[in-house]
Amino acid sequence: MTTVLDGGLATELEARGHDLSDRLWSARLLLTEPEAIEEVHLAYFRAGAQVATTASYQASVEGFEAAGLDGATALQAIRRSVELAARARDRFRAEEAAAGRDPGQLRIAGSVGPYGAMLADGSEYRGDYDPGDATLVAFHRPRIETLVAAGVDLLAVETIPTVREARVLVRLLDETGVPAWISYTGRDGATTAAGEPFGEAIAVAASGRDVLAVGVNCTAPHYVRGLLKIARAATELPLVAYPNRGDTWDPESRSWRRDRAGSWNPAVVASWSVLGAAWLGGCCGTRPRDIAQLAAALN
Repeated sequence: MTTVLDGGLATELEARGHDLSDRLWSARLLLTEPEAIEEVHLAYFRAGAQVATTASYQASVEGFEAAGLDGATALQAIRRSVELAARARDRFRAEEAAAGRDPGQLRIAGSVGPYGAMLADGSEYRGDYDPGDATLVAFHRPRIETLVAAGVDLLAVETIPTVREARVLVRLLDETGVPAWISYTGRDGATTAAGEPFGEAIAVAASGRDVLAVGVNCTAPHYVRGLLKIARAATELPLVAYPNRGDTWDPESRSWRRDRAGSWNPAVVASWSVLGAAWLGGCCGTRPRDIAQLAAALN
């Protein structure tokens, strides 16, 4: 049984006319236009997604402070990200009930992005940072605790570029008792974004007590099959895969450069289920129509 994930939250917000060019990215709208985020979650549920990933990827105490806001505002935004996803789920359930349909199990995944995302310079696609374990713990713990307290069904620890950050996150996840998936970004078809062996990275992620799936996200689709094969050899856990559209992140303009545009193919993504990918979706550059096509391909 494959669970359909959502697609790019920020991508759809930008397509609807919202400016996400500052360092807080979609997290800014948690403060200024929260209803826009709720509408995008609802659009993905309508498209066939069974998981709403919260708009907390870029929401951290340090990130908000770097943008001139305080820590209390950051934690409030993180809580709101869960509330918005839950409201969208409630609305979709009501729509389905009115139509006499059973929407099945719908889950809220609290997004936990890497330390590199807070740096707002594309570090999550390079992994060229190492602030030390103590700093990583202090960075990740408040968001994880806030997401858990707000009632997420699971945690989406995503776009992790390095094994060392994954080790810290596994320790923190073991404290929560909440299920989670951990997904890395890949440099190519064999290594993490930092150039580490992908099998080693998967083994670290899979060591978490409550980790329910491991894999790859926000990586060009043509690398994912190779990475999933390595992951399948390294663990018996279910795998998760949600690639980006196939473009390249430009940290200078804070936008995606469409050098391989269009390489995200729903039929190809659906085919990864034979490799053990039980959680499939899209990341940056994908939209509700892509998730609808993926859901149809899987069915």
